[in-house]
Parts: sequence; C-alpha cells; structure tokens
Amino acid sequence: MPDFLALIRRGIRLPPAGWMLAAMLAFYVLAGLFGRDPWKGEDAIHIGTAWHMLHYGDWLSPDLSGRPFHEPPLYYWTAALTGKIFGWLIPLHEAIRLASGVWIALALMGLYYAGRELYGEESAAASPLLLAGCAGLLFHAHDAQPMLIALAAYAGGLGALAAIGRKPRLTGIYYGLAIAGCLLGTGIAPTLPLLAIAPVAWWLSPDRPKALHTLLIGLAIAVVLSLPWVLLLLNIEPARFHAWLATELAPLQTPFSFLGGSRFVSMLPWFAFPALPLAAWTLWIRRQNIKEPQQLLPLAFLLLTLLMLAWAFRPREIPSLLLLPPLALLATPGALALRRGAANAFDWFAMSTFSLFAGAVWVCWSAMALGWPEQLAKRLVVLRPGFVGQFDLLALIIGLVATVWWIWLIITAPRSPYRSLTHWTLGFTTLWLLATTLILPWFDYGKTYRPVAEAIARALPDNHGCLAERGLTATQLASLSYFVEIEPVAESSKAGQACDWLLVVGDTRGELAAPGSQWTKVWEGHRPGDRKEKFRLFRR
Repeated sequence: MPDFLALIRRGIRLPPAGWMLAAMLAFYVLAGLFGRDPWKGEDAIHIGTAWHMLHYGDWLSPDLSGRPFHEPPLYYWTAALTGKIFGWLIPLHEAIRLASGVWIALALMGLYYAGRELYGEESAAASPLLLAGCAGLLFHAHDAQPMLIALAAYAGGLGALAAIGRKPRLTGIYYGLAIAGCLLGTGIAPTLPLLAIAPVAWWLSPDRPKALHTLLIGLAIAVVLSLPWVLLLLNIEPARFHAWLATELAPLQTPFSFLGGSRFVSMLPWFAFPALPLAAWTLWIRRQNIKEPQQLLPLAFLLLTLLMLAWAFRPREIPSLLLLPPLALLATPGALALRRGAANAFDWFAMSTFSLFAGAVWVCWSAMALGWPEQLAKRLVVLRPGFVGQFDLLALIIGLVATVWWIWLIITAPRSPYRSLTHWTLGFTTLWLLATTLILPWFDYGKTYRPVAEAIARALPDNHGCLAERGLTATQLASLSYFVEIEPVAESSKAGQACDWLLVVGDTRGELAAPGSQWTKVWEGHRPGDRKEKFRLFRR
C-alpha cells in the first residue's frame, strides 16, 4: 500500500518503459473492443464471416452468409480462434473482435522495436505512442478489420529490417513472418511494399552480402508459410482458388492514378495527426542526414506504400492505415526534438481539447441517462427515434475511474520531451473509452442490425424453408447470419427463383416492390434511427 500511495503522489515516469508502457498500450488496445454489437459496415461483415467459419467448421476459406467470400483467411482464423477461446466468457462477437486487439498489440510491439533499433532505447516508446495517437487509427483499431494484419506486418517488417546489420538471423525470421502474415491476411497488393523495400534495406546494410543472405532466408520463410494454404485451396476448391486469385489481381490491372495518390495524401492531415507534421519536422531538422537509415528506411517505405495505394486501391480510410507505421516511425525523432514553445503548445492543446470533449461526453451521458439537460435529451431521441436511455452503474464507475485517471495524468506528468505526446495519446484513448462506455448505448442503438434481424426471424414461421433476398448488402447478410442464423439466397439465382419467401431492402417504391401479384407482404420494418432504409418480407 505505501508503494501504491507513493506512485500516486509521484505520478507517471517519462519516458514510459517496462510495465508502465505496456499498461498504457494495453489501455489503448482494449478500450472500445467490448460492450457493443457488430456495427454496420466492416465490423459486421468480418464478424459475420468469422462466425460462419467457427460455426460451420469450414476453416479452409471464408464464407459470408453461406456465399464464397474471396478474402485471405488469416484474420478469420485468428478471429474464430479468439471466439472459440473466449466465447464462454464474453459475448461471441466481442470474443471474435478480440482478434483485432491481438493484431494492434503486435503492430505497437513491432513499431517499438523498430524505433529502438533506429533511434535508441530512450526514443523507442515514442514510436508506438505516435501510432496509437493517430486520429485515423483509433476509429478502426477497435473494429473487426483484416487490414490490421497488414498494419502489424508493416510495423514488424520495419522492425526486422531496422536490425538487419545487428541481428541478421532475427531479421530473416521476422521479415519472413511479416510477408507471410501480410499475404495471408490482406492479400497480394498490400504485400508489395514489404517486398519492394528489400533492395533499399540491402543497400543501407553495412554488410551487403550478409544482408542479401538474410533477405533470401526471409523470402524462403514467407514462401514456406504461405504456400500450404494456396496449394490446399487449389487442390480442394480450385474454383475458389481461381476466384480468389482473380480478385487479388484485379486491382493490379488498373492504371496508376496520380489523382488517387493525391487523395490519399489529402486525408493525412487529420487521419495521421500528429504523426504527419512531426514527420515533416523530422525531415527538416535532419535534412543534412536524409540518406542515413534512420530517415531513409521509413521514408522509402512510406513512398512505396503510397505508390501501391495509388495503384491498387480507391481512396478510402481503411487502406490509408498502411501509411501510418512508416509515418509514426519517421516522426519519432521530431516528436522528441520539439522546441520548448512548440512542445508546450502541443501539450496545452492536448490537455484542453480532450478535457473539453470529455466534459461534453459527460453532459451527453447526463442527458441520456438522467434526462438533463432536457433539450439535449430531446435532441438525442430525435436523432435516434425510439431510443430510451438507462442508468448503468458499471458504465458510471468506469467513466469516473477514466476521468480521475486523466486528471491524475495531467497533474502528475513531469516535464519531459514525452509529456505532450503522452498527453495526446492517452487523452485520445481516455476520450474514446468514455464515449464507448458512457454513451455507447446511443451509438449501438443506431448502428446495429440486431432489432431488424430478430424482427425478421419472428415474422418467419418455423420450417419456413428457402428465403430469397434482393438488394441486401454484405453488412445486412452478415448480420442476419450472425444474429438469427438466417442465410438467404440471391433472388436472381436458380435456388432463389424457387423460394416462397422473399426479403427485399431499399428506399424507393421500385426497390421495395413485390415481384408479382402472387406475392403478399408479411412484414415491414427498418433499423432504429434510419427512416429511409426499409425491409419488406413477402410470401408467395
């Protein structure tokens, strides 16, 4: 007890190291993974796919609501495993989503070692803190998301290549694991930068013959780990293999787009804040040493990744995640070399911004759970028609503990080059935890398809037989599959034409119309808070 009280009085030590750094990063990884349904979009799609693999035991290739889903399998393997291991303890979709926490933890760990190899022990903690502090990552790190595997592979690959001159054996092993993980997790296109950076790492190495040997060992390990799944799929399900390969190669057959690359760059000011301006500051203060490995390795990897994105991806947030590991690594020296005025301004901005938004979250919780302020409570119901807030003691306790922790961090953090970065990353994480605890029911109410899926299941009689669908998105199909184990077939298919039940979705009369006069509407409904998107169930 005296040691604990002494810790409270002394405050956090900077730079963070050992268990303190591990606890800070674990706080980031776990905040927001629990307490909510699969949400509309990528979260529901990937949870539904992993559930199908676990439920039906088809581990060779992913299925989405009983239909071939031409994606690499590694994320779904890990998600199905975390679901199987922890599904008895927490809701199954949360156990499945825990796989994202595993991959984010590996990404942070890989970037820590990359920072340590390139910039030294004192600077190592800044690299994962910068990655965790990027605004764009926070919104996707706690969803079911296969792209997080590429994030971990990029961070681990950079960590391996940074040590190529000092630990060649480990470099080969981890580089091979990074390539295999990226290929089996996210496919061919995201793996290309990991392959293209090899000549740069070889050129930067002080012992090039040994570096070449190391890189070849890494490539051999990647082939040995990746090839079994490819050969099994080719031999057991050749049609699926060719469909998967065609899906993987299609983006690489599109013309290179400078406009697409510029759009990815235009996202970075907010998506990669504060890593982007700090990376620019690094390049400025180290402009005389730009050819040294500390700058050139992450910079070259950043440019190769940007070229790959401009070639193979449409400008979207999720592929932009791949730019964050090299940016965070490049920003590490700049974050710790800010001039006193800039560091104080950044620190003040972090403390005031997240304190203000944390206060706003508490006001929203009060309106939702206690009905005060009254006008805000009414507005919350207008935005989510039918929502009824409830007082949750556990959420209140977690929110109070998180708020006290934030105040303690502000008061006790000592002056250090790490102070502003620590306040930024932990302030962002605390705000996210407050939002996903105190006002999570309000978000969950509007982002889940559970009520619609359960209403459809109630409207269908037992042993209803075949159900066809028209217009359902991947999210809706995955939600029906996960929540009520209903997997409709496409209306246009031969099986769908023989069905006596039809589920349609749309927002116009034409989209919601019955196929003919012999069909009778049995049920109609919509997701809470979404008045445009309607579902109709017909019976022939």
